[in-house]
Amino acid sequence: MRTTNTYFYRSATIVCVVLAHAFLIRSTRAQPPQCDPSSVLSYESCAKCHGSEVRVWKQTPHFTTFEQLSRDPKSSEICQKLGLRSVKRSAVCINCHFTLQTNGDRNKPISGISCESCHGAAEDWLAVHNDYGAVTETKETESAEHRDERLALSTAYGMRNTRDLYLIASSCYHCHTVPNEELVNLGGHKAGSLDFELVRWSQGQVRHNFLRSDGQFNAASSIQRLRVMYVVGLIADLEFSTRATANATQKSTYGLTVAGRAAETAKRLIKLQKTIPIAEVEGALAAFSKADLRTNNKAQLIAVADAIRQFGQEFAVNADGTTLTLVDSFLPTPDQYK
Repeated sequence: MRTTNTYFYRSATIVCVVLAHAFLIRSTRAQPPQCDPSSVLSYESCAKCHGSEVRVWKQTPHFTTFEQLSRDPKSSEICQKLGLRSVKRSAVCINCHFTLQTNGDRNKPISGISCESCHGAAEDWLAVHNDYGAVTETKETESAEHRDERLALSTAYGMRNTRDLYLIASSCYHCHTVPNEELVNLGGHKAGSLDFELVRWSQGQVRHNFLRSDGQFNAASSIQRLRVMYVVGLIADLEFSTRATANATQKSTYGLTVAGRAAETAKRLIKLQKTIPIAEVEGALAAFSKADLRTNNKAQLIAVADAIRQFGQEFAVNADGTTLTLVDSFLPTPDQYK
């Protein structure tokens, strides 16, 4: 097991500088939706404090994929078509289906989609995330001021905290839109999870909200949070389906599917906007209206996706779920959760 960095910042001056630097990073460039294998520790590092969450994870496909995917005949068929040795030995597969850790000169799968796949490789931020202020302080006794500072610093070091729903959504949509044309057109892989919707797919079997209930039970998200999550999910879907379209070089299954997904997501956002006008949604739709959804148009579509992302991030930061009651009619019901 690796050891984490142990840099603790106490000086108010240093804290201000770090926070300003973090803001600058988030304002000028998008953080990558996948984690850096060279900084991955493994889910055991999280289980020390988040045992309940890990127990939930072990009941989901995100966990069982590690053993089951390589035994799946469809996976073997896709590998054969692409000339790949196996799902665990090809970047085409492992980048989305597994958590990778650098081992010598190669990246090795160590689990299925795990904590760090969604929340960021932990080596650089785990020590800060676990620092409650003083040796005698605990999560329960930590001051609100220190908690805000700790979470901001953790984010600056690469953590995707659930306070930032757009960062979390980016991890989901990056893979659920399948950013690989050859995998679909030649390998026969699906062109993404076309029925993926952030609320429905996050509030069912993968939900692990134990911190909101002091670790006692797996709490449901509040209606206010679900409203924000729904809008965030649609904007992220628009961003990443546009990014996927940017990868299309042929008018074939992949390109037609991801372009169609982007167009359909825009229609859903337009319907939402007619019901409840939201400035950031209006901005995202205005950016998308400039998209030319054709093959071999990568530069223009990436620029459009970047603009959409900016509006999505702004909404996630500024949104007040209490003012979004008209979103309720769009939300999936609990019996529809995946």
